[in-house]
Amino acid sequence: MVGQEHVVNALKHALDTDRVHHAFLLTGTRGIGKTTLARILAKSLNCQTNGVSSMPCNTCSHCIAVDEGRFIDLIEVDAASRTKVDDTRDLLDNVQYAPTVGEYKIYLIDEVHMLSGHSFNALLKTLEEPPPHVKFVLATTDPQKLPVTVLSRCLQFYLKVLTNEQICAQLKRILKSEGVEFEQTALRLLARSAKGSMRDALSLLDQTIAFGAGKVVENQVRAMLGLVDDQFIMQILDGLADQNVTDLLAVCEQMSVKSVDFIHAIEELTVKFHQINVLQFSPEIDVETIVDKDKLMTYTARFDRETLQLFYQMALLGKRDMYLAPDLRTGMEMALLRMVAFAPSSSEEPRVMENSDRVSSATGNMTKQVKKSIRPGAAPSGTMTKENRKPAKIEQSAAASPDSPQAGTRSDEQKAVLRSSGWPEFAQALGVTGFAREVVLNSVLRGYHNNVVELGVDESCSHLVNDKRKMLIQNAFAKVLDGDVKLKLSIGELDQKTPQQLAQQKRDEDLQKAENSIMNDPNIKELIDTLDASIIPGSIKAT
Repeated sequence: MVGQEHVVNALKHALDTDRVHHAFLLTGTRGIGKTTLARILAKSLNCQTNGVSSMPCNTCSHCIAVDEGRFIDLIEVDAASRTKVDDTRDLLDNVQYAPTVGEYKIYLIDEVHMLSGHSFNALLKTLEEPPPHVKFVLATTDPQKLPVTVLSRCLQFYLKVLTNEQICAQLKRILKSEGVEFEQTALRLLARSAKGSMRDALSLLDQTIAFGAGKVVENQVRAMLGLVDDQFIMQILDGLADQNVTDLLAVCEQMSVKSVDFIHAIEELTVKFHQINVLQFSPEIDVETIVDKDKLMTYTARFDRETLQLFYQMALLGKRDMYLAPDLRTGMEMALLRMVAFAPSSSEEPRVMENSDRVSSATGNMTKQVKKSIRPGAAPSGTMTKENRKPAKIEQSAAASPDSPQAGTRSDEQKAVLRSSGWPEFAQALGVTGFAREVVLNSVLRGYHNNVVELGVDESCSHLVNDKRKMLIQNAFAKVLDGDVKLKLSIGELDQKTPQQLAQQKRDEDLQKAENSIMNDPNIKELIDTLDASIIPGSIKAT
């Protein structure tokens, strides 16, 4: 029994101490050993050589009969085909009789959750107080459907889903004992395709041996299972790393020509994102399921951790939406284009033109001109007009100059002042993107003097603040202000509203106005009164 040590140890101790319960419930997904474990238990209870023990001989007539499925005292019942109460009663009529050849009579009821309610009621009394020569083993993939009265009368064991490493190791052991030539990468693919089921893995292994004329090799496994050639996935990873849309579309064209299943392709891409991200956090990890570790290690430097997390989520959502696309290829291409479109920029800095930057807002529907200007000695200004969409200027007093005769007496005027009404517009137009933009929009301006900008960041965004984003924001300020600017960030509770909060407040106010307008409309009131209608809460949207 592979991977079920917790169950095996409990049964071994019970058998060796002759304290075997009268009823067992084995639960777990398909193909992980429920029926096999029940048959091993039958051998352990009826072995002619060793008697009741955890070590059946596997050579006596009883053990051989159990293995061959012809042991008369092992009664296997498929509950899915015998759901009626009459079937259960017929079965229980023979419980009182002693075993024919063995020490114990074993009732193995598979998929027991399929029994009807009346069948469970007929089974209850016998299950609670069976004759001493009878043992019940119930197996099910859905224990939630069993009555509590049945559950309380059984010892319940949950069989675990097997890991890919466990399946891979067992397949390797089998092939070595059978003398079959194999490739390690092929076994990894089979283990992953089995999805935790040893039975499915063995079935796939038999199919692969037949398909490969007695060999188990990677290219034949991929062909048999319809898996995507790794070369295509690596080309996609290269295209994403280089943000090269032409290459990505060319790969999709090649896969389409070779009739590759795009669902499998995006699944394989998701697996690769996961493996690369794992290697980023644990470069020394050595697990059977990571194929071509050396090749994947090269991508750990080409993608950052945050980007991989974003791509992984996009791939999952892309797979979900592919069935809604006009065709699977279109769904695959759009998923890849979405990754390129929303990938965090490597610098996240605003694009500099000769005198201004064009900065897209978070909603993607408004472009603003950010004019870079600082005028020593000018009065502070924080308003943004519709004509030029300038950021509110953070201006430093001329008295701040060391050469000014008033510099020593007007130290307080060395701080640049930004009107409180101007910071939200300035923050929206600053030009940073990604998570750095979130930091700016969730902060307030505390001051600017001696070329030092101080921002107070809301503590709810503390997890977004790091040295990389701080440098990106600092560079954005320097470009807008045409100067060498230093940035200071402080995290904590804020006594002012951030641009994000003000924008949300504006949206809430617009929504409230829209709701009031609808509710006060005489035509709407007449419809409600005439038709006895009502307005669905949350259905009104501000425009």
